[in-house]
Formats: sequence, C-alpha cells, structure tokens
Amino acid sequence: MLIIETKRAPNPRRVTIFLAEKGIDVPREERDLMTGDLRLDDFSAVNPWQRVPVLVLDDGTAISESVAICRYFEELQPEPPLFGTGAVGKAEVEMWNRRVELGLLAAVASVFRHLHPRMAHLEVPQVTPWGEANKEKVEAELTKLDRRLAESPFIAGPEYSIADITALVAIDFMKPAKLAAPDGHANVMRWYREVAARPSASA
Repeated sequence: MLIIETKRAPNPRRVTIFLAEKGIDVPREERDLMTGDLRLDDFSAVNPWQRVPVLVLDDGTAISESVAICRYFEELQPEPPLFGTGAVGKAEVEMWNRRVELGLLAAVASVFRHLHPRMAHLEVPQVTPWGEANKEKVEAELTKLDRRLAESPFIAGPEYSIADITALVAIDFMKPAKLAAPDGHANVMRWYREVAARPSASA
C-alpha cells in the first residue's frame, strides 16, 4: 500500500490529517506537481486525471480523490468515526463536507490557481477576473461558516469530522493564496484555534 502525494498541497493534506486522526501510517511517495511530475507517463497510468493524492493498494488498485481515500480507510477502521454515525449523522457530515469543499475550499483554490504567478503553467488559461471574483466568494463562505459555528462546536455538529478537516485545510490554504486570515469571524477563529491545536493538524 502506498500514497502518492504532493505533501504541501491541500488535498493530500486532507488525507494526512484524516489518517493521523485514525492513527494509521501508510508509506508515501512524493511527486512535485509544480515541475510536471504528475504529467509523466508512469503517474498518468496510475491516475489519468494527473491529480494527487492517489492510494495504490497492494493488488495495484488505484484510488484517487481525497474523500474517496478517506472513505476507504473509514471502512477499514471505523473508529474514531470521521464520517458521522447513524443515518442522520452520516448525512449531516456529508452535507457539511460538500458545502465546505465546493464552497470555501473551491473558492480559495480558484484565487490561488488564477492569481498566483507560479500557477500560470498549470492553470491554463489563468483568468484573473475569476480569481478576483472568488475573493468575494471566500468571504461569503466564511460568513456562512461563522453563523454555523455560532451554534455548533464543529462544522457538522458536536463531533469532529472530515468536514472540519476540509475547512481547516481550506483556511490554511488562504495564506499561500494571499488572502487575509478570517480574523473578523469570531466563531470561525474560535473553532480554528481548537482544530489547529489537534496533533493531526501538524502531521
């Protein structure tokens, strides 16, 4: 079993934090997405979408997409449950994780990919107005999360879940995207201090 990743990228980091919460250690292979490693034939054969992370099982099965990889390990080791428990709990975690992933994380990623000069060779074409427009989307998503966290200790409810992992990674990704920290959102910052202090956050 092997995870192919670019360690500093947001989606591989989601898997790293998830596995740290589970106490699972998996060998890693580093690929540098900035230098074209993901376009090489050997990696494209594993994942034609040329994205990391990828989990390669002992039988050669390749599982890509960070949430799919996390679901695999949740099935192998259900405790602690990071996808919720019970029908309602699992649905709520799924709902909130999708909201954060398609909302905040996608908006931050769009700012980074369309405005950062070092991404010009990977995001073709870079669309500057789209990057700028997503700055407003980031703020709107943070406002929604702040309202949610005024009534809930964690993103999806009373327990830490993959939704918190996705949100943590999204907020940390704001720094390389050159976005200001969400200091004006008191509930987000209360939550962020708690989840960033977990040992898994620095795994």
